[in-house]
Amino acid sequence: MSICVHRNLQGPPLSERGCVMTMGAFDGLHRGHQALISTVVAQARQAQLDSLVVTFTPPPRALFQPAQTLQLMALHDRLVGLQRLGVDRVLLLRFGHALARMTAEDFAAQLKQRSNAQSAHFGPGFRFGRQRAGDLSTLNQAGIATNELVPLLDQGEAVSSSRVRAAVIAGDFAQAQALLGRPYAYSGKVVRGKQLGRKLGFPTANLRWPSKTMSFSGIFAVWVNGAGLTRHPGVASLGMRPTVGGTEPLLEVHLLDFDGDLYGKRLELEFVAKQRDEWHLDGLDALKAQIEKDAVEARTHLAAARSPE
Repeated sequence: MSICVHRNLQGPPLSERGCVMTMGAFDGLHRGHQALISTVVAQARQAQLDSLVVTFTPPPRALFQPAQTLQLMALHDRLVGLQRLGVDRVLLLRFGHALARMTAEDFAAQLKQRSNAQSAHFGPGFRFGRQRAGDLSTLNQAGIATNELVPLLDQGEAVSSSRVRAAVIAGDFAQAQALLGRPYAYSGKVVRGKQLGRKLGFPTANLRWPSKTMSFSGIFAVWVNGAGLTRHPGVASLGMRPTVGGTEPLLEVHLLDFDGDLYGKRLELEFVAKQRDEWHLDGLDALKAQIEKDAVEARTHLAAARSPE
């Protein structure tokens, strides 16, 4: 099954037969998101309608609080995740100031015309539109019947992207996995860097990082998937690279016991353990010595993760 991705709020109806929809940022696609979207898909199939997810890039939080927002998931992975959940169509809207200024009533009216939605399901407290003034009654008035679902709980609290972010920032990847229903991972295409790691004897694959916040940074033991690799051991650095004068966040991974060309390939890094914070080191010799220590420690973490308890 392939998923149909539409990118404009204006235009003819996406589905002639109508659809069952939901809407949100869905950053992380955690277990709560999965339960909500699975309900939408099931209801759509029962009614012989299309299932539709309306979502945004970048996530709205990243526009209003770029320095504080950890973006959990690449857009590519979000779309792949929605396809795996059985979603028929995605309305992917670029979230900028023009969309943020639209009134809830105008947005709801245009959404009804574009989506041809017959019904919609949301989690509790759903809001949208300028100053978050819109709610389920706004959609009802636009002709979309709405249903509010009970939240999915974990340890007595609702599963949420905020809880996932807090766990990831704290380096508690076991808790993040419990909320996500899968290990916390990030994927991207390998881009060319300055090849400094290769000169130091530790070549790295570089992935662009979407978040401006450095609340989540450091050195990590990771599994690497993609480009023919499955859970290949690695040690990753996420941060500004102060020792070499870096100016933007970068995710770099050194694959242990690997020699190959990965440029242009998509890799997924599965975070296993945080080893330390990012440090400013005194020159390249000190950096090389520290990378050697980090690689040894990563092997220890990954060996423990691989061994049965």
